[in-house]
Amino acid sequence: MRGESKEDRFERIVQKRVQNVLDGLQRLSQCSNKRIYQWNDLQLKKIWTAIDNDLMRCKESFENAEKKEFKL
Repeated sequence: MRGESKEDRFERIVQKRVQNVLDGLQRLSQCSNKRIYQWNDLQLKKIWTAIDNDLMRCKESFENAEKKEFKL
């Protein structure tokens, strides 16, 4: 939006994106109902590994967000 500061833009966008992540985790937790679904330890390990890896990459992207300038 015009005239919007970077901080305001971040807050507006990040709120929606974090809520989407939280909603997705809530939907995923619904798959834990053993009366409806069945899974094994290997499947759970793959799920948690994928989530953990993406979460770690996301955290690292914020920690390493400094602009890198080229220097000779």
